[in-house]
Amino acid sequence: MGSTLLQQVTFLMVALCAIWVLPELVLAKHAAITRHYKFNIKMQNVTRLCQTKSILTVNGQFPGPRIIAREGDRLVIKVVNHVTYNVTLHWHGVRQLRSGWADGPAYITQCPIQTGQSYVYSFSVTGQRGTLFWHAHISWLRATLYGPIVILPKKHDSYPFPQPFKEVPIIFGEWWKADTETIISQALQSGGAPNNSDAYTINGLTGALSNCSAKDTFKLKVKPGKTYLLRLINAALNDELFFSIANHTLTVVDADAIYVKPFKTPIVLITPGQTINVLLTTKSKTPNTNFVMAARPYATGPGPFDNTTVTGLVEYEESNPKQMNKKPLLKPALPKFNDTAFAMKFSKRIRSLATAKFPANVPNKVDRRFFFTVGLGTRPCPLNQTCQGPNNTMFAGTVNNVSFVQPNTALLQAHFFNKSRGVYTTDFPANPPFIFNYTGTTPSNIMVASGTKVVVLPFNTSVELVMQDTSIIGAESHPLHLHGYNFFVVGQGFGNFNANKDPAKFNLVDPAERNTVGVPSGGWVAIRFLADNPGVWFMHCHLEVHTSWGLKMAWIVMDGKGPNQRLPRPPSDLPTC
Repeated sequence: MGSTLLQQVTFLMVALCAIWVLPELVLAKHAAITRHYKFNIKMQNVTRLCQTKSILTVNGQFPGPRIIAREGDRLVIKVVNHVTYNVTLHWHGVRQLRSGWADGPAYITQCPIQTGQSYVYSFSVTGQRGTLFWHAHISWLRATLYGPIVILPKKHDSYPFPQPFKEVPIIFGEWWKADTETIISQALQSGGAPNNSDAYTINGLTGALSNCSAKDTFKLKVKPGKTYLLRLINAALNDELFFSIANHTLTVVDADAIYVKPFKTPIVLITPGQTINVLLTTKSKTPNTNFVMAARPYATGPGPFDNTTVTGLVEYEESNPKQMNKKPLLKPALPKFNDTAFAMKFSKRIRSLATAKFPANVPNKVDRRFFFTVGLGTRPCPLNQTCQGPNNTMFAGTVNNVSFVQPNTALLQAHFFNKSRGVYTTDFPANPPFIFNYTGTTPSNIMVASGTKVVVLPFNTSVELVMQDTSIIGAESHPLHLHGYNFFVVGQGFGNFNANKDPAKFNLVDPAERNTVGVPSGGWVAIRFLADNPGVWFMHCHLEVHTSWGLKMAWIVMDGKGPNQRLPRPPSDLPTC
């Protein structure tokens, strides 16, 4: 009897051990795992354009380290601030479902990480696969603090396009010889436009066309007859970019970590904040040519811009390496800098897959409709000061004529602990304060209001938002980014939005699903989203100069009634202001 009891206990203990020790084996097929990263924010000397400067980096790398996850994984990233600047990091495009404390925009969801302090960002990647990126989200620190986020499909899931031979992130950025914090500080004091960047970069390299940069050129070495997945990321501060590879066609397969109906194009347009995955199929035999990849700006505003071109090289594998440098170079043709017709045409080609496995869940009914004008205006120059804006004023960015004033404490904390008084008001206008010909003659008074105003939405509200460009300072394309959500781009067009005629043409079947969309220069874009993620969510122009000027606002989405519809309490290490 004792022996039998001992055998039963032993068997039970072995069984329990198997359950404890082997959960990965039990769940191996689609098991989500937790991936840990440590990001040390530190200064690093980097030389570009014949000049060495000290820049902010993560772990001394520029661009910063690559984050890799599978759909469904949890990411735990400890960020330690070793520099004199206050820092936050944003995981751009990650939905942050019920993890708004980890979203990262300074004074919106968190106070900054101060010198010598740390903060652990913890969140899951849900329902997304493709490419996103991380970047600093305070002042202009994202000029050098950025890196790719690669989200692979779940194990044993395949891509809905040919499996690539190799995957390569290509990150576009900007390089300034001067200190970017000084540049934006001086611009905000003077009320004028900040100085432009000195060069664009591909993977941190300025390319052969820039001064002293022959060695600082990104080279993509390829084999003939292979397919490469290029993960394109626009991390530039202030410029939308055209991109092309000479004598090669690109197939767009994914935008903002959502699969799209594949389409071929020789040229891609990518705004700051957007990511686009493209397939590059190489030629069947090694050609006697090297091919230039190039990016240059799409610029629509009235002011000056960095009109340089950054280049890299596509080099086919050569049995004789000495032959590589002797080959002639073929250069791509890119659109004119103000080719808005191309921009609109390209944007309209991006469509969701809208299959049973990857549906486009567009809200068909709309609970709340909003109409936002986005653009620039002016505000008065302070007394006893000369300002560099129009007629001795200061430039201001606005949404519905409200220029957002950054609070001194984080909106999410104020909301969560019911301490909004003196921090924000809930009277953000659903429509412009007055109606005018938005893309025509400018009104005589272009002064803006200012304040920290938000829109409050009940949980699960379906929203339709039309964003209308204005030509007050000048018609201009504005890449608008919404935190915490993807949205569906159901319509877009030139001129003024017509509420009686345009909605009839909305695409509610397979519209693009994005987190950043260009409001067309001299036009409008309509988006829909379901407010099913409680928290405080920033929406702003991803041209950093416009955000600095106040072209931003925030949505507060209230908790739902269910336990999984509420924002949890903040983590214990959340930074304080």
